Amino acid sequence: MADQPVDLKVESIATYYGLSQILFDVSFSVGPGEVVALVGRNGVGKTTTMRSIAGLTPPRAGKVIWNGRDMKGVPPHQVCRAGIGYVPEDRRIFPDLTVWENLDVVWRPADSKWTEERIFDIFPDLAKLRDRNGGYLSGGQQQMLTIARTLMTDPKLLLLDEPTEGLAPLAVERMVDRIGVLKAEGLAMVLAEQSTDMILALSDRMHVMEKGQIRATLTPEEVRADETLLTRYLML
Repeated sequence: MADQPVDLKVESIATYYGLSQILFDVSFSVGPGEVVALVGRNGVGKTTTMRSIAGLTPPRAGKVIWNGRDMKGVPPHQVCRAGIGYVPEDRRIFPDLTVWENLDVVWRPADSKWTEERIFDIFPDLAKLRDRNGGYLSGGQQQMLTIARTLMTDPKLLLLDEPTEGLAPLAVERMVDRIGVLKAEGLAMVLAEQSTDMILALSDRMHVMEKGQIRATLTPEEVRADETLLTRYLML
């Protein structure tokens, strides 16, 4: 994966829902193998930023540049084919399909480097549940399945929206470990998350969002050196 081009530039985007403006002049970039975190409380614009990049809620102003191409206004399925995979917070698995059927429904074997063996090597819990219907999986297992299904589209950049939301502590630890494996393989990611432990474990830098804007950019090293730093920004 690391040999694939990865160059995302979000440039001064402004995104609306109807007449309500949600994002104000949001800018950041992601390079090869980088994990960039969007940090903040619920309702600050993290999900809208993800949706803007994925083409689900196109920004009205600014640009989303992917490998030199402006993706603003490009339909979501074409954004996916261009190499940007989106893992939504609400999972959206097919509950009446088995684990493998959930994966197979989006698999492009002629194009993808991902195989059943590779997916199940990264997510061994899913291998044991290959023939179980998605509706019978735990929350953590469903989240892993959602990530695995997105990988089957062969993304070069993965957008992860609150992957630990609603999960038990042990499931969170497992999720951090599995996403860490993807990072070690060189997969670039944008991570929207509230778990400080996950952010510090995985991100190369973090953008603190408040009221639809990026208020600060921090590194894990800065936060580890001052444990109150991130908390102070989140309380603004």
